[in-house]
Amino acid sequence: MQNDKKVKIMPCLDMQNGRVVKGVHFVDIKDAGDPAECAKAYCDAGADELAMLDITATVENRSTMLDVVKKVAFVTTIPFTVGGGISDLKTAEAVLKAGADKISTSSAAFRKPDMIAEMVKQFGAEKVTVAIDVDKNPKLPSGYEVYIDGGRTATGTDAVEWAKKIDSFGVKVILPTSKATDGAKTGYDLPLIKAIADATSAEIVASGGAGEMKHFTEAAKAGATILLAASVFHFNIIKIPELKKYLRQDGIKVIL
Repeated sequence: MQNDKKVKIMPCLDMQNGRVVKGVHFVDIKDAGDPAECAKAYCDAGADELAMLDITATVENRSTMLDVVKKVAFVTTIPFTVGGGISDLKTAEAVLKAGADKISTSSAAFRKPDMIAEMVKQFGAEKVTVAIDVDKNPKLPSGYEVYIDGGRTATGTDAVEWAKKIDSFGVKVILPTSKATDGAKTGYDLPLIKAIADATSAEIVASGGAGEMKHFTEAAKAGATILLAASVFHFNIIKIPELKKYLRQDGIKVIL
């Protein structure tokens, strides 16, 4: 399915101990720089949105580092989404007050689905993203199972059914990440993107697995309108202006 909407390029800052890091399949973490420096560079390079994910906040049972959110928000000139450790309305409000434009919630949303509706009501649907970590499970109807706690805990829940429930709360953006492709640079999980795009009315963020420019085209054609990546941008494998030019040549509408 080709999108009529313009796709957006969204670098993601995965955070650990106040530094940008990058892993493969949610593990094998290595340092990738200072978050504020990375954020500014991405804004200057023409990114359309920015994500920052505190990848160990939920597992360490703490909320997102607000001082880091403030530093990144200060230098960021594009819509800025923050996730990781956002487990209640109070934390979400603190993150938004620290300068985030949107919050993303995953494990807490799964454990307390009513919280999604409360966040939409309190902050507005455009400020709430729900992320879904998944892995393949052929025993489930869609073939994909929801995982929580940073991809560590299997839930037994079908990922597409959970996406439909999220969509029913009026959430505008759903961010699925496939554990099988995360950080592997072999391409996004296209059947997952297509299944969730077809089953919901939300914008879908393609996440986990970009390694070359053609992977972004494939994700857009599968139904994603926000194309998220980390490694290829952090380590300068792909430059955002060149990526946008490539996508346009492939017939994908982009924001110039």
